Amino acid sequence: MSCQPEVLWAQRSEKVYLTISVPDAEDVVLKTEPRGILSFSAVAHGKSFSLTLELFDSILPEGSKTKTKVGSRNIVCSIQKDKKCWWKRLLKSEEKHPYIKVDWNKWHDEDEESEASVGSDNDFDDGENEESDGDDGMLYLPDLEKLRGK
Repeated sequence: MSCQPEVLWAQRSEKVYLTISVPDAEDVVLKTEPRGILSFSAVAHGKSFSLTLELFDSILPEGSKTKTKVGSRNIVCSIQKDKKCWWKRLLKSEEKHPYIKVDWNKWHDEDEESEASVGSDNDFDDGENEESDGDDGMLYLPDLEKLRGK
């Protein structure tokens, strides 16, 4: 029997972002169909994970604008919507699914979209692989003594 992975989602008017939490995933298979069906399966630590989602609306065919990045902790997907619009929810059904949650780190409201950098090619800006400028993550604090003139 396969396990149900946790799914985080966010959207823009033209895309849906999914983050599927399966640490150390192997044999990842993700398929999308234009009518809005997403199928996922993977194996991690001897357990099998799978899910099938019927998305709220249609999406562009697999491969055209769908991007997937398999990381050490999760699988991140960027799926192009067929029509540029805001979905009321992720799935067609109104049924609640405890394994599907909003990804507040990526979430933008409709009115925020014009302020954000829409159309950037960095669909996977999840902070996991950010590189620092050689400061080892240290916060720069000015020398207050020099600023006071001492």
